[in-house]
Amino acid sequence: MLAKDSYRNFLVQLQQIYPLSEASVMVDWVFEHTAHIKKNDLIKNSSLVLDTTVQKKLNEQLSELLTHKPIQYVLGEAWFYNLRFVVNEHTLVPRPETEELVHLILDQLKIAKFDNNNKISFNTANPATVSILDIGTGSGCIPIVLKKNLPLANIESLDISEEAIKTATENATIHHTDINFKVINFLDESLWSSMPMYDIIVSNPPYIPINEKGKLSTNVTAFEPHTALFVPNESPLLFYEKIARFAKEHVNYGGKVFVECHEDYAKDTALVFGRNCSHTQIIKDVFGKERMIIAYY
Repeated sequence: MLAKDSYRNFLVQLQQIYPLSEASVMVDWVFEHTAHIKKNDLIKNSSLVLDTTVQKKLNEQLSELLTHKPIQYVLGEAWFYNLRFVVNEHTLVPRPETEELVHLILDQLKIAKFDNNNKISFNTANPATVSILDIGTGSGCIPIVLKKNLPLANIESLDISEEAIKTATENATIHHTDINFKVINFLDESLWSSMPMYDIIVSNPPYIPINEKGKLSTNVTAFEPHTALFVPNESPLLFYEKIARFAKEHVNYGGKVFVECHEDYAKDTALVFGRNCSHTQIIKDVFGKERMIIAYY
């Protein structure tokens, strides 16, 4: 089959469920990933023929995409902070707002320093090592990007899902990053006493009340892990309450907690941390939504 005909059919089919602009991006991604063909290749060589094995794979991927399965799961990869990550049904698809959270941490650490007692403060440039705890790691995208940019940092990363930790470990190996991954149910406070002190705690925890499930698209609710997305309606701030309680005893003097949050609960989330820290700051994302909290200790 001619590659241009296959490409056209792929695009027409996807437009049944996606806008043209989104469908075009998806087709370009799939063809480059699976057939190693870019759109410019089709323009330059209209007689380009697809191998039957490649065409079969493309047909399989099209069938999956037509079920609303996220393209990242279909291809088994996602891009985050200009790095490629393995993703699957055990991990969330990394989001742009989480990239903003990581960028916020790196920006803050550019103006960090340590005193003679190894206490951290954030007011002058210093490449000193930091100890970081990442809660709910999923694919490992947050700790891996932090480690790539902070090679001297000591990073520990937790998740309740053993399969997610396997995926995160695979990604860490791909990117040559040394991170201490652990399968832990962070909500179990009996496990906290054995954990050390940290300079930074970061988390993108579950924060969507289950009654908002209907507001989300099918490619999220039907395929992404619900344990990483939803919290009980009666406890929308469950994870933040636990993180704040943990941070009270496990954040070094001058340290910080960085969390992503639900835009409708940002002020309430800040109040949760404000009970035990010196002050909090709500940060807006590029769309002007209140999506991140910094708690100062």
